Amino acid sequence: MANAGEGYVEPGAEENSAEHEEVVIGSGDRLTRLSLLIASRFGFASAFRWRSAIRLTGVMVLDFTAIVGSIFLLMPLLEERIEPQSSILTLSLFAIAGSAASVFLLLLSGLYKRNWRFTSFGDCFALILNIAIVIGLFWTAIWLVFDPQDIGRFIILATLHFCLSLLIMQLMRMSRRAVVHLPFFAFTKDAAAKTDAEQERVVLVGRADWVESIIRITRNDRHSSVLVVGILLPEADGPISQVRGVPVLGFPENLLSAVMTLEERGQKPETIMMCDDAINLSARDIASITRRTQGLGIKVVRVKDDWGHLLGRTTPSALENFSTTDLLERREFELREAVISKEVAGETILVTGAGGTIGGELARQVAAFNPSKLVLLDHSEFNLYSIERQVKDAFPDLPVVMSLADVRDFSQIRRIFEAERPAIVYHAAAIKHVPIAEANPCAGAHTNIIGTKNVADAVCEFGTRAMVQVSTDKAVNPVGIMGASKRVGELYAQSLDLCGIDDVDAPRFMTVRFGNVLGSSGSVVPLFKRQLLAGGPLTVTHPEITRFFMTVREAVQLILQSSSRALQDDTPRGRIMVLDMGEPVKIVDMAKRMIRLHGMEPDVDIEIKFTGLRPGEKMFEELFDGCEEQQPSSIPGINEAQSHPIPLPIITRAIDQLAREIDRGNAGAVRRITYHLTTLPGSSPTLAGFVANSRTFWKRKFLTVAES
Repeated sequence: MANAGEGYVEPGAEENSAEHEEVVIGSGDRLTRLSLLIASRFGFASAFRWRSAIRLTGVMVLDFTAIVGSIFLLMPLLEERIEPQSSILTLSLFAIAGSAASVFLLLLSGLYKRNWRFTSFGDCFALILNIAIVIGLFWTAIWLVFDPQDIGRFIILATLHFCLSLLIMQLMRMSRRAVVHLPFFAFTKDAAAKTDAEQERVVLVGRADWVESIIRITRNDRHSSVLVVGILLPEADGPISQVRGVPVLGFPENLLSAVMTLEERGQKPETIMMCDDAINLSARDIASITRRTQGLGIKVVRVKDDWGHLLGRTTPSALENFSTTDLLERREFELREAVISKEVAGETILVTGAGGTIGGELARQVAAFNPSKLVLLDHSEFNLYSIERQVKDAFPDLPVVMSLADVRDFSQIRRIFEAERPAIVYHAAAIKHVPIAEANPCAGAHTNIIGTKNVADAVCEFGTRAMVQVSTDKAVNPVGIMGASKRVGELYAQSLDLCGIDDVDAPRFMTVRFGNVLGSSGSVVPLFKRQLLAGGPLTVTHPEITRFFMTVREAVQLILQSSSRALQDDTPRGRIMVLDMGEPVKIVDMAKRMIRLHGMEPDVDIEIKFTGLRPGEKMFEELFDGCEEQQPSSIPGINEAQSHPIPLPIITRAIDQLAREIDRGNAGAVRRITYHLTTLPGSSPTLAGFVANSRTFWKRKFLTVAES
């Protein structure tokens, strides 16, 4: 087949063109078949242009027939009103020429750019205006040439010609639309078309013009799986009994009675489809509808924003637009890029847990500072692929290495360090969800303690400049295995950092501790968003529970900024950097704030339900342990904690014992060893005494743990 625009066949395109032609011809469209035939025969224009030309010619011929046919119907009456010397032949030739000129004027007016299939009220008005003009010119010419005797009756004839021509032309256009849209004209049955019994029954809730467009779209598609059985309109739309034959069953608040009415008719809906434009249906209305459907076995579908973004309209209640200021009532921290760029630019950077929330944001922000290579490590194939795509899309020239590995496997970690030789490691890999870690203590300790030790040991072996460990406020006075395991990771990194106190070339081991991150996996904010969209209730464990919060972006900014400043200024070793989280926030207050930001009232439109504390969960979090001394810091937005360290031989021996218990699956022993390690820095005996009696101590505490 000829190329669409140039009249030649592209190499290798013949097969695809033939397939396309076969599909089109198979559809039964004679006009398309003819245009393809002409295009393939002559080749100087595309099939699309031939099709347009054939259609235009056909429409002009039909309109010409309507105009000239109307004048011939009126010819006997017209012949009586003009000069006798004007023969019927002369009048007929003039009528034909005038009709052709009228059609040409309609062409110039742009009327034929309007497709009959989509004839609308605007098209009808345009047709009336254009016909009035061309018919007026036509009869003016007749008046000038033939000098009629009775002007009054002549005007009546002109008006009759206008009405008759307009009626015929309008009927032709409307009949074309009727053939497309009315089932009565569907002469051929589409075998793939769905019957009413196969379609999903839907009730539409929204303004009338939106409802009408949805019904029209579903009816035009013979393969549509949606059958609209009822409509609920807002009060602003006024009294409307039906839209395109579908009954209006009331206002949105009449949902229950509407469902009962439809059920009595044997048309119980399976889905409620709402127009979520935050204008005609408020967030309160949507929440009310969602709640009412929960006990009916009916699912709710929200059509977002009513295409409002195309009209430049904003949706003030969009949950995605919640800012830090909205939720936490404080400003977001500002990043100081110069310090980070000096330490990161031109270096090989490794990010563990790169597929997670914190690790992914670390990867994205580090990539912006032009490292020589970015190594992304994660044990999830999909998460690793996703973050690699994000980084490569934003920084196509940056070398990115994907390392599919598990931090719990030291041999894998060692191979990666040996191959990539990272200068700085950001260790974000962890099990962070409290209930999951509590239910799986061996897995939690394996990742958070053994995994951290594996990465730290590889840092020592391969001369990496620094390791920055991401920790949590749950590590302070922990009550659950997640917090306790993260605390042991802090203590091990602290012991390694202090071992290099007299060696300027020794690696730095820094820990950055902060609270909950808004929007991260396991955070309350995504949970509250889902519950709000579902109509509530919002679940909070306790009315007095509090947490420290910051956004993912500012948490990672402070991680990068604090670690880079610590490297640049050579800050004292063995300290834990604690991000300034501001004041703790009541979870119930955040829930209320999110409800109000969504345009509703707590406990009026959306219920807040208290479920009780979960295993391993604390009423409030702390940023500093009782055995830690808070030290001043020269780094903005950072506080420093000086903890009593555990000598490296002791903590190493304990972690080795812990690894053996993990291999045995001894959850009780794993808990005991982990919790005992977290208590050592605050124990009353001196650490020197522990060192002197370490063998007896470990045997008593841990080696007989199965017997206790």
